[in-house]
Amino acid sequence: MKQKVIVYRKVPKDVLTLLNEKFEVKYYKNLETESYSDFLQELHTAHGLLGSSLKISKELLDHAPNLKIVSNISVGYDNFDLEQLNSRGILATNTPGVLVDTTADTIFGLLLATARRMPELDLYVKSGKWNGTKDEDLFGVDVHHKVLGIIGMGSIGKAIAKRAHFGFDMQILYHNRSQNNQVENEYNAEYCELDELLKRSDYVCLMTPHTPETDKLIGEREFRLMKDSSIFINGSRGKNVDEEALIKALQNQRILAAGLDVYETEPINKDNPLLKLPNVVTLPHIGSATKETRDKMARLAAENLAAGLEGKVPLNLIK
Repeated sequence: MKQKVIVYRKVPKDVLTLLNEKFEVKYYKNLETESYSDFLQELHTAHGLLGSSLKISKELLDHAPNLKIVSNISVGYDNFDLEQLNSRGILATNTPGVLVDTTADTIFGLLLATARRMPELDLYVKSGKWNGTKDEDLFGVDVHHKVLGIIGMGSIGKAIAKRAHFGFDMQILYHNRSQNNQVENEYNAEYCELDELLKRSDYVCLMTPHTPETDKLIGEREFRLMKDSSIFINGSRGKNVDEEALIKALQNQRILAAGLDVYETEPINKDNPLLKLPNVVTLPHIGSATKETRDKMARLAAENLAAGLEGKVPLNLIK
């Protein structure tokens, strides 16, 4: 008898085909619009679970006595209660690597769009306000030859540093749990303590995972350390920033602008002041979201899941 797998997010047909060849598959394209109670019922006899964002908690796992592996279609896994998974002997996997360049493209694009006020100016032209003049009120700020401070020098942080160094001749500062000789040698990056990075950087790019140590890592104190001409970019997790402090820093012109792909609450509340500030560029947590990359992520997640159910060590096992 085939082992049972639940896929709870829309995936490409070839990924479903791959899974159907090996397992009995129960497929939910969207748990928000389909029966969650039916999902919980199916979970009782499931051996594998594949998707993203769903909170894998004690309460959920209590419905899954036969579960052997959970496979995230994501590099992040803050939706996993790893203590619960480990105590039950359930494997957990994610999909790092495959999304690095795509996410770095998005975050650097967000930096450029914020610096040069592209969404704001696009609206200015489309609303018929442009009369042919180039008023100083429309000017943005340069990116090339400026100082970029990257907090969190993981794979995506390195890819951002590469783009900044070779594409824009930027000086790279970075803060990380440990120094990285590769980025120092290849991109002339300089390791700094967090406070020094905040004081010296023209652009501050936050790229850490969300952990108890990084929760609200950037708050009122940190924004006060930044230059009033600096631009803050968050491509990590919304909970790594004190959002109220960020709003105040922007409203009081403590910093120049912000580019955000993530928020404390997602989707962002329609009444959030960030949506009303002209010096903020907002994206819908879309860093890795290209068709090519999402297809690769889904395939890798399926391969991880299959390996775990076949008694092999998955390529991307979370320790």
